[in-house]
Amino acid sequence: MVELLGLVLISFFVTSFLLIPFINFLFYLKNRRRSLSLSKAGPGTNFPRTDTPIHNQLLAGKDLETPVGGGILVIVIITVLSLLISLFSPLINMSELFILIFTFLSFGAIGLIDDLRKMFMVFSGKYVGLRARYIIGLQIFFATIVSLLLYYQIGLNNIFVPIFGNIILGWWYIPLAVFAIVAFSNAYNISDGLDGLSSGLLAICLFAFLVLAHTVFDNTLGLFVGLWIGALIAYLYFNVYPARIYLGDAGAYSFGATLAVVGLLTGKIIGLAVIGGVYIVIVASSLIQMFSKRLFKKKVFPVAPIHMYFKYIGWEEPKIVMRFWLAGTIFAILGLWLAFISR
Repeated sequence: MVELLGLVLISFFVTSFLLIPFINFLFYLKNRRRSLSLSKAGPGTNFPRTDTPIHNQLLAGKDLETPVGGGILVIVIITVLSLLISLFSPLINMSELFILIFTFLSFGAIGLIDDLRKMFMVFSGKYVGLRARYIIGLQIFFATIVSLLLYYQIGLNNIFVPIFGNIILGWWYIPLAVFAIVAFSNAYNISDGLDGLSSGLLAICLFAFLVLAHTVFDNTLGLFVGLWIGALIAYLYFNVYPARIYLGDAGAYSFGATLAVVGLLTGKIIGLAVIGGVYIVIVASSLIQMFSKRLFKKKVFPVAPIHMYFKYIGWEEPKIVMRFWLAGTIFAILGLWLAFISR
């Protein structure tokens, strides 16, 4: 545990040192682009229109002043630190580390195009980027590669269900893993709407998985999660309300997918669902809204996902975030409890 805590501190200080000049650079790009846009289009700059006017109103202005792209730096820092430290640690399983880094980078690449566009354009409200079908297609493609690596290279083919015990799935493990990875990638992206919400929930989840990694003596998972937590704490300092930087799609897709892979590597897929329970609630609220609109031409909520509904009815943003963090803490404790009683 001493080594794991040391990794958290190393990652925290490295990220803190690099994040400030990175934020200043992003502000420079945004301000420069805004000046050029206003000089060409005048003060009445038009923003992208969407079919979610309430959502647009709730987010209006947030991205106009705050730069996007914090996830890009965090991904680079964790990847580099993981590879450097693995060179000096004989206990690291390089196959496992490769899968984690591959997930981190591949899903980050899906959102990178949109993040780069956001860095060099001015907009307010809900940004419309790559079409959903292309994003889902790429997510399924990379998730399938990761799932095949988990099945053939790591040898994972089972899940442990409390009460029922160990269940061998065989090759059915692959589609289950694909579903978990894609689901959490999108759940994280959907939750990334309020300052500090998604990253704070992620930090809570990762602390729970750090405990699990330590109890099963998985040094590779402990290395990666420890570095991730340190970088995330440094990022959260600048992302809590009022945020000075946003994660962006690269970080959101990458973090969600990799969280799923971390859960799969622990062998506690039920624990993953419980520890990440708030993400599931958030994405469930969006799915309910989507299916209701398509099947019944009617909204269940005035606006979705659920955290945006609370903002719509007048809750202050920090209040929503803190209460979701508290709920995430309870889910994490419950997930750990279930994981420990099933040992």
